[in-house]
Amino acid sequence: MKINPPVNRLLGEMPKIGIRPTIDGRLGGVRESLEEQTMNMANNVAAFLSENLRHYNGLPVECVIADSTIGGVAEAAACADKFRREGVGVSLTVTPCWCYGSETMDMDPHLPKAVWGFNGTER
Repeated sequence: MKINPPVNRLLGEMPKIGIRPTIDGRLGGVRESLEEQTMNMANNVAAFLSENLRHYNGLPVECVIADSTIGGVAEAAACADKFRREGVGVSLTVTPCWCYGSETMDMDPHLPKAVWGFNGTER
């Protein structure tokens, strides 16, 4: 039996998953102590999704990660701009700490979203 390789038959680009690493934005030790852990979460979930999810046509799903952690409005806006440019069709916010304020969350009403987070700050 001949199996055809995956081919994109859609007009335009395949939608991507946007990964949003959010963080407690307080400087002076709090944010700095969580930067590496937060970006590791984003990279790990992006690798997991890309390795395990496929589009309907068999092509792997591509993930786009924000350029930096998101601890405030300016970083959230920069992330949203990047996601628009990259063709993100769904967003996943990841965080190892409590930081679910509206200044860090994805507020685009047209983009499906999910949050993977827990409070690992041990306070």
